[in-house]
Amino acid sequence: MAELPGIERDTLDVDVVIVGAGPAGLAAAYRLAEMVKAHNESNEKKIELSIALLEKGKEIGSHGISGAVMDPRGIAELMPDWLERGCPIESPVTDDAFWYMFEKLKIAAPIMPPPLQNHGNYVISLGEFVRWMAPIVGDMGVDLFAEFAAARVLVENGRVVGVRTGDKGIDRNGQPKANFEAGVDIRAKITILAEGPRGTLTKQLATMFDLYAGKHPQVYSVGVKELWQVPDDRFEAGRVIHTLGWPLDGDTFGGGFIYGMKDRIVDIGLVVGLDYKNPTLDPHHEFQRYKTHPSIRPLLEGGKMISAGAKAIPEGGYFSMPRMFGEGFLIAGDSAGYLNGARLKGIHLGIKSGAMAAETAFQALMNDDYLATQPSEY
Repeated sequence: MAELPGIERDTLDVDVVIVGAGPAGLAAAYRLAEMVKAHNESNEKKIELSIALLEKGKEIGSHGISGAVMDPRGIAELMPDWLERGCPIESPVTDDAFWYMFEKLKIAAPIMPPPLQNHGNYVISLGEFVRWMAPIVGDMGVDLFAEFAAARVLVENGRVVGVRTGDKGIDRNGQPKANFEAGVDIRAKITILAEGPRGTLTKQLATMFDLYAGKHPQVYSVGVKELWQVPDDRFEAGRVIHTLGWPLDGDTFGGGFIYGMKDRIVDIGLVVGLDYKNPTLDPHHEFQRYKTHPSIRPLLEGGKMISAGAKAIPEGGYFSMPRMFGEGFLIAGDSAGYLNGARLKGIHLGIKSGAMAAETAFQALMNDDYLATQPSEY
């Protein structure tokens, strides 16, 4: 985005700015506020930290696509009484299946591969999960800013000093229109990026500080998903099915998933690796074919599709994770590639990485040390 010359901008000074109100960003805000409270309860010398959490969506949760299987370890460690506090879960996983698909038939695996065993996990709506968590974080003194899209990272003398939100009212040539509204500079001692896969600011930092030096390139998939309201109890809440094979060919990475949610809602989707070799392949079209399979069509027949969406997924794993710290910044969640592709799980890793980023930021603030040496403890 080109810099507009001569624009006066408002400035907001905070101690910590967190970009992205998904599981990682909310966990970072929660843990940071919790540590401040614990410090003030056990020390005579009180501290106050101003924490700003930015979310580009119209509201917190509007970018959380419903339907996921969550390993509860992350939230249970962050908030041991999460169930007592009303965390919205659809159902504990009650039934697991793994199908290999051919065009007209399927073969069910006689035993579940260990990474896909979901006993003890929960089917949740990610959108509802973050909507539940946001007011808890707000009540702890964190300032929540929805519809604030961070557009660029502020760097001075090789150190990140905050973020700038996007200008509004720009024409297609990048010039201000009559309704122009300048973005705000939010200056912070520590910036935590938790903006999802291939985040705007993370890309900027990766270029500036060569964060992927010596790492494997990150690889991505796209998950295309729909929620269907079905007329009866044909697919019970807590039932989980993962599939391999058709409609994808042997050269294309990916697979399908079907999760049972409460209120007779079925969450169904297809994940397709974005390194597919066929230039005419369309992941959304392949998903539409997937729904016509003889084993899947009866699950949806007579139902109504009530919502749809898609999400990028960082599949590269451990060796594709960037250096996720530097002078004045930390990177958490999908932005740092925290996803276990073998287990198809990332929510618990997002929560855990956000909490660890918060602990590192707290120590940096207490020690008044924002250079790379302190954040590297993350």
